[in-house]
Amino acid sequence: MKKLLFLACFGAFGFALQAQTTANTTTAKAPEVLQLKETSYNFGKIQQGRPVTHNFEIVNIGKEPLMLDNVQASCGCTTPEWSKEAIQPGASTTIKVGYNAAAEGDFNKTITIHYNSVQVKTMNISGSVFKAPTTSAPANASLSILKNN
Repeated sequence: MKKLLFLACFGAFGFALQAQTTANTTTAKAPEVLQLKETSYNFGKIQQGRPVTHNFEIVNIGKEPLMLDNVQASCGCTTPEWSKEAIQPGASTTIKVGYNAAAEGDFNKTITIHYNSVQVKTMNISGSVFKAPTTSAPANASLSILKNN
């Protein structure tokens, strides 16, 4: 009797698990309406202390106006700027992304676009910040000899 009850419970659990898996796979995905012309940008080598910017172009490929709800950077050294106006179907706009090159070394930052209340896209910026030389040019020893003559 215990075996029969165990098999019945196990069968019911398996059926419930299968039903849950089927429900998750049939969920309708929202149609793509935001197209990124590029998803990443490499600034290359940047001198420390020199902020840089890049404009990412986005296009509304949907049939309804597109609203950018929020654009977030993965850290405070990256600042996105975007229009709060609706993007009409077929129209494009830009998201200006600035990076404050204060820290020396390689960087890879993520910018997340939240749009139409529930959809998300990501972009990346990367590069390498090098330390600026302390002097504009190396000292020229020959110059002092010329001054003395």
